[in-house]
Amino acid sequence: MKKIIPVLLALITVHVAHAQAEKLEWLDIELANYEYPFPVSSLSINNQEQQLKMAYMDVKPENYNGKNIVLLHGKNFNGAYWKTTIEALTKKGFRVIAPDQIGFGKSSKPAHFHYTFQQLAQNTKSLLDTLGVSQTAVLGHSMGGMIAVRFALMYPETTEKLILENPIGLEDWKLKVPYKPVEWWYQNELKKSYEGIRKYQLESYYDKQWKPEYDQWVNLLAGWTLNSDYERIAWNAALTYDMIFTQPVVYEFENIKAKTLLIIGTRDRTALGKPLVTEKVRKTMGLYNQLGKKTQERIPDAELVELANIGHLPHIESFDRFIAPLTSFLKE
Repeated sequence: MKKIIPVLLALITVHVAHAQAEKLEWLDIELANYEYPFPVSSLSINNQEQQLKMAYMDVKPENYNGKNIVLLHGKNFNGAYWKTTIEALTKKGFRVIAPDQIGFGKSSKPAHFHYTFQQLAQNTKSLLDTLGVSQTAVLGHSMGGMIAVRFALMYPETTEKLILENPIGLEDWKLKVPYKPVEWWYQNELKKSYEGIRKYQLESYYDKQWKPEYDQWVNLLAGWTLNSDYERIAWNAALTYDMIFTQPVVYEFENIKAKTLLIIGTRDRTALGKPLVTEKVRKTMGLYNQLGKKTQERIPDAELVELANIGHLPHIESFDRFIAPLTSFLKE
């Protein structure tokens, strides 16, 4: 009986995944048919000889306390997944700005673009300048953590506080993983499906502990695969993989001037390029139970909050454990 139960659970999981895939809806390239939790505006920016649209949410509460915070999303997400974070922070009086970076969410997906963390940080600064925000806390999750670090290094006078939630880039993967050209990442993106995306998130983000509410984040990526312009979306995704792989920020942590908080789910094992290395090497990558402590030592006077038995998405998987140290840090 003990052997039968895991098999039955696996079969049920597969059945549910197939049912979800059958209900998958086509999504517009800029998510025009997907509603964000708060009103979305857009900024027209000129990047690399082309006019692009940068979408963002700017939520200013009636009890505004004069403090601001920018939320920077991860690679496989967009501003929409900050819903509960925005609600909690605005209740505390913070003005919250959540942009979709170029290539993501409701923002433009250019046919040709040289992605750098400097460019994305500069775009974020242009948005803040347009909104009249001269100082702000900056919170980055996953890839957004790499953007947040670059932003803090480029604009120390603007960055009041820096918060890194399970950021990627705490190690230099190109020291262990063989380089693959953009075309390789592009072909990988073209093969993506609901089942593959869900499997990756199930294993990498949630340690095979799935909840129905996680489906929406799979659907946002998988719905794009049904779009006739998916090749454009896949190309942008490939370019951002190359950016992440070739532009480490880990060597510059010691130059961060802003007061910094690390919120680290220690079960996280996210690392770029794991399928490209041996099992022995793979076991040395993405060890957030060690990386959090190492990063705290590198960033001057950084604070570390480790969340045991939490994976890559603390603000999704365990919101109460995430928001408590965040709000406490922002009040300091």
